[in-house]
Amino acid sequence: MSTDRVEEGWTALADGTRRAIVSRLAEGPQAVGQLAEHLPVTRSAVSQHLKILKNAGLVSEHAVGTRRIYRLNPTAVAALRDQLDTFWQRALTSYADAAAQPTEENP
Repeated sequence: MSTDRVEEGWTALADGTRRAIVSRLAEGPQAVGQLAEHLPVTRSAVSQHLKILKNAGLVSEHAVGTRRIYRLNPTAVAALRDQLDTFWQRALTSYADAAAQPTEENP
């Protein structure tokens, strides 16, 4: 997944409703109606949020009869997690370096 695409993923997840949709889809593929049942927004709003998630590459869809079933894109989610793990490792390393520095009280 390209760096630009990962950035789109973070931008898409900036919205709380979209994070809630991603959380629901982490439990398994679902149709718009199923997602809307558990969210305080309309089906139309859920569809709009799914469009943004799909454009960011986080969600894919396929048709089952007249319904569209949405699922998480595991490759895109893994790319976000890899980037977050990198940030976390850098933060821990910086913390360890700072903790190892002598202080005025403890040379």
